[in-house]
Amino acid sequence: MIDEACAHLSKDPVMRRIIKRYGPCDMTERKMSPYETLIRAIGHQQLHGKAAESILGRFKALSGTGRYPAPEAVLAMRTPTMLRCGFSKAKARAIKDIARHAVKGTVPTRRACASLSDEQLIERLTAIWGVGRWTVEMLLISTLGRLDVLPVDDFGIRDGFKVAARLKKQPTPKALREYGERWAPYRSVAARYLWIAANAAKAAKEKAR
Repeated sequence: MIDEACAHLSKDPVMRRIIKRYGPCDMTERKMSPYETLIRAIGHQQLHGKAAESILGRFKALSGTGRYPAPEAVLAMRTPTMLRCGFSKAKARAIKDIARHAVKGTVPTRRACASLSDEQLIERLTAIWGVGRWTVEMLLISTLGRLDVLPVDDFGIRDGFKVAARLKKQPTPKALREYGERWAPYRSVAARYLWIAANAAKAAKEKAR
């Protein structure tokens, strides 16, 4: 699949430049449930990766299993307990609402997701407090392995395009969405490459300091 995707994306000079420089990208799916993925995404919002993983690690420790607490356990959990893990009040509220919708069946299993389209999942899951389109798009790409998702609201995606296209400033979400239509049906693969380009540029800047 990745060879076919790269061949298609390489028709675009911007993507061809990234693919030629970094080679095949990793499209491995996370072995997590949609419920766990949504909690992880909330934990990572507006935080650096290491800080988010530390908070999530303390949260998982509450279960005694090394995994995220079950929805029923989260609903029974006192908010101060979640705050001591490092979550903000808003994130604690969002995680409790994810748990509530998981118990109701709004958050589907991986198997149930197979019968739902990308837009159906986005519409269904953004009904959860604190879960926006970007959060669901991370689920679609990283956990469900959907191939044609382009999170144009993601800062890293737009920054990666700026770097790859050698622009002075980031494109608007609308402009990137329109440009990215040429990458269909492999826009998720394009997104992975744009993240790679953004992270490489960031690392180069930090090294130069």
